[in-house]
Amino acid sequence: MKYENKINTSNGYLMFGILLLVIAVMIVGVFSTDNALFLGLLVAVLFIVKGFFIVNPNSSKVMVLFGAYRGTVKDNGFFWANPFYTKQRISLRARNFYSERVKVNDKIGNPILINVILVWKVEDTYKAAFDVDQYEEFVRVQTDAAVRKLAGTYPYDNFAEGHHDHEITLLSGMDEVNEALESEITERLAIAGIKVMEARIGYLAYAPEIASAMLKRQQAVAIVAARKKIVEGAVGMVEDALSKLSEDGIIDFDDDKKASMVSNLMVVLCGDKEATPVINTGTLHS
Repeated sequence: MKYENKINTSNGYLMFGILLLVIAVMIVGVFSTDNALFLGLLVAVLFIVKGFFIVNPNSSKVMVLFGAYRGTVKDNGFFWANPFYTKQRISLRARNFYSERVKVNDKIGNPILINVILVWKVEDTYKAAFDVDQYEEFVRVQTDAAVRKLAGTYPYDNFAEGHHDHEITLLSGMDEVNEALESEITERLAIAGIKVMEARIGYLAYAPEIASAMLKRQQAVAIVAARKKIVEGAVGMVEDALSKLSEDGIIDFDDDKKASMVSNLMVVLCGDKEATPVINTGTLHS
């Protein structure tokens, strides 16, 4: 496998001076000697002119001579090279790629919408020019393939049964997921001489056909979790209240009184609405 190599070229300004000298000799020779042979210098003029080229900052020119790769010019400036070279311009600037949203299935089969933001640039001009066909399209296709593979590796979230809180998901494990995505894309684009500078998920959501159901599920899980915390707190408060009343000798509880007290406190503490007090003018047993 070949790799990029730099090629030495002539200073363009020096060759431009030589060009002016050749033109001057041709004009003087034709008009001073009336010798048409000086017109033959016109071929040399055309030969020299065809060899000029400019390389802008963060750009390059890939030189090919009759189908053979000769090298790449990455230095910016005004140059002259063999006029028979064909020169392919390849930008070395960083580029953004915002992929289209694709519908794929996550690890547990839920349809989701996902896309990726990719920052990349050409690092090896030989690979970009000759190892793949249309390297920009190659970046698009391989990025799409990497996103689809990544989505099938992780679940969207950990609300499903059998998936634990410590498991990495697309929703909660963004750092790990983005690292895995960047590694996958880097491996795929290496053949094209592409350097991946950054890759991360730009959009992530359930597909429209299940989004409403999944939202209700998430809300239900959140409500259950909140109720669980409320009950745990209420039980602790009831235990503290009964213990404090007993220690201070404020009231002696038998099993019936204790059960009634616990029931009333749990209703007050766990209810989602304010409790309405009822004044009991009798005894707890009346």
